[in-house]
Amino acid sequence: MTLPLPFSAGQLVVVVLREPRERMWGRLLGLEAAGLALRGLDLRVWEEVLALARRGEEDQIALGTRFFPMHRVESLYLDEPSSGVPSLGADFLQRTGRDPQDFLKDL
Repeated sequence: MTLPLPFSAGQLVVVVLREPRERMWGRLLGLEAAGLALRGLDLRVWEEVLALARRGEEDQIALGTRFFPMHRVESLYLDEPSSGVPSLGADFLQRTGRDPQDFLKDL
């Protein structure tokens, strides 16, 4: 019996990549055996992104639409609350007043 994956296009996710090790947050555009497509950003700049979004300077944020081959994907997580810690999407909404889905919309 095949179980459906809990991932679908449009969901907010966190992707952990290897070689080099990176953590990305964004909106999942597609997932297949070859890899995944994501509209998002590197989590190393999370605090800076929040500050720019709060000030309405979204044009200064380096959002990207990227494809990651599956051999680079270490893990993929739904962006959801865990152990009392809010999801990144909820944190983004609370700290910027902006809907993360709107922020990550396609060009």
